[in-house]
Amino acid sequence: MTKPTLLVLAAGIGSRYGGLKQIDPIGPGGETIIDYSVYDALRAGFGKLVFVIRRDIEATFREVIGSRFEKWIAVDYVFQELTGLPPGFSVPPDRTKPWGTAHAVLTAAGAVREPFAVINADDFYGQASFQTLGKYLQSGNPDYAMVGFLLRNTLSEFGSVARGVCCLTPDEYLESVVELTRIEKDGVAAKHTDATGHVQPLSGDEIVSLNMWGFTPSLFAHLQQEFAAFLQQEGANPKAEYFIPTVVNTLINTSQVRLKVLRSTGNWFGVTYREDRPRVVASIRELIQRGDYPEKLWS
Repeated sequence: MTKPTLLVLAAGIGSRYGGLKQIDPIGPGGETIIDYSVYDALRAGFGKLVFVIRRDIEATFREVIGSRFEKWIAVDYVFQELTGLPPGFSVPPDRTKPWGTAHAVLTAAGAVREPFAVINADDFYGQASFQTLGKYLQSGNPDYAMVGFLLRNTLSEFGSVARGVCCLTPDEYLESVVELTRIEKDGVAAKHTDATGHVQPLSGDEIVSLNMWGFTPSLFAHLQQEFAAFLQQEGANPKAEYFIPTVVNTLINTSQVRLKVLRSTGNWFGVTYREDRPRVVASIRELIQRGDYPEKLWS
């Protein structure tokens, strides 16, 4: 049985958070959120770890993060850069933002040859989520997958968040996912404010994507093709980003792929804002006391 790979999107500096939050310790032994993700992935049968990072954080990231995993699992690094474009395209002079999550995944095409999971570096998905996705990836099912979370369990008390809100078929396959970039708590429910100021109420019961995906290497050819189409349409826009949900929608709508939604029963914590950190630290402590994790992960 082929062991899947874990692809960790860690190229972003948390501008709202105010620092390189991927290496901010939140566990009692100095563990980061990435540590807990890798620990859960190992328990779920993953056999390789690939980090998507930027070259300018490589030395620090390798020393502080990557080196601690090398005796437990194979570790590789790929780099998301503005210049990583298909032939015939060039970077607009006023472009400073990365090209987005789908482009980040595309940079790993040469490093991933087995079924793989994609996660954010700064999201804690929980042991149950990794077990569910790891089992699916090792099943040989050619369909893609996504771990879905309940919206109300993924919001911050301290500001808006971006979430992919999902529409499912009766047999729990993804019908569509819409990336909403300004979702806030609204009592026990939530609301989304679009770029024009229009407010859309949300119940909080929606299933959302938090960028925990399961793919086969067939995705890379799709990403390459769709990236060229994205650049043709949006390449001149300095703020446009090539998102995973956009590609997934296109592939589903054109009947090129099917994507199974795996509902998570685990805990999710996120560090979108610096004010989120104390809650995450306390939540990790509770899980340790419950016996889900050891006091020190890598002792």
